[in-house]
Amino acid sequence: MASQQEVFEKVRETLVDALGVDDDEVTPQATLIGDLGAESIDFLDIVFRLEKNFDIKIPRGELFPENITAADSGFVQDGAITPSGIAELRKRMPHADIDKLAANPKVENIQDLFTVDMVCKFIAGKLG
Repeated sequence: MASQQEVFEKVRETLVDALGVDDDEVTPQATLIGDLGAESIDFLDIVFRLEKNFDIKIPRGELFPENITAADSGFVQDGAITPSGIAELRKRMPHADIDKLAANPKVENIQDLFTVDMVCKFIAGKLG
C-alpha cells in the first residue's frame, strides 16, 4: 500500500503532465481549476492518467461528479447549492471538504472542492 507521500508524489506527477504546470505549483491546497488552470476537458485526461499511473479503475463521475449543479437537478436554487445538494455532495464526495462549501454554498464555489488534497484522498481510498 502506498504512503500518503507516495500518493501525493504520483498525483503531483500526473497533474504536472496533464496540466503543464510546475511541480512547485502542485500543493495539497491548490485547486485544480483556480490555481492550476484545469478546464472541463482536462478532467477526463486527469482521470485517464490517474487510472494508468495507479493501475485503478475510476468510474465516470466518481472522482468529479457530474450534473449536481444542473438547473434541473433540484440541488440549486437562486445561485446556491441547497441543503439537499450539500447532502448529495457529501454522499458522492466523501473525500472532499464539503464543510467549507456548506459555509458559503454559492454554485461558483463548487470548483474549490477540487483540490490536489481531494484527489489524493480519493486515490488513497481507492487503493484501500
